[in-house]
Amino acid sequence: MLAANETAGQKAYQRIRADILFGRLAPGAKLKLDSLKDQYAISVSTLREVLNRLSSERLVIAESQRGFEVAPISRQDLQELAALRQLIEAHAIESSFSAGDVEWEARVVAAHHKLASMEERMLANDRSETELWKRYDWQFHQALISACGSQTLMETHAGVFDKYLRYQIMALGFRGEIGIHEHAMLLEAALKRDAKRACDVLATHIEGGVWAALTGGSL
Repeated sequence: MLAANETAGQKAYQRIRADILFGRLAPGAKLKLDSLKDQYAISVSTLREVLNRLSSERLVIAESQRGFEVAPISRQDLQELAALRQLIEAHAIESSFSAGDVEWEARVVAAHHKLASMEERMLANDRSETELWKRYDWQFHQALISACGSQTLMETHAGVFDKYLRYQIMALGFRGEIGIHEHAMLLEAALKRDAKRACDVLATHIEGGVWAALTGGSL
């Protein structure tokens, strides 16, 4: 029975986390336990554990007297996350490009192929699989740094990328040919082991997204 409860709790954690990241649970929304326990088919006690776990990730705010709510989004938070992501990813790129072997190259190429294929669909105004697009985006950037040799660095990057993803979904959106071109340049730099070029492109890529969000009126 304990294993079953843990499985139910983990499934609920994944679902609620995804619903926050993809905006289905809106920033600032109150998380009412009575309705959520039915929606996610778990007990109130398990739900509290899940929400406290998400609170430790700063995706949920827990207030002792007021319950739980989805963490808000803000211009300042986006800028801080973008700067942190750029710092972590650039550092990991340098180590990964230096250590990457043929297997690493294959991962990077395969991840870019999936992302580029999805981006072409997005460019043709097919927005039916936005979540899959962002998953492929995440996989490509993780592939770039996957030879860095540090699991802690990979996990830290993944956590920051996830929080940044909320802004990509709700404020940044798809940047069309610009984003496609930047991803292609990152692939080219990876295959040439040109870490400096990749870091320069990454900075432009992230800063361009932040600028689009800040000037687009979504925040």
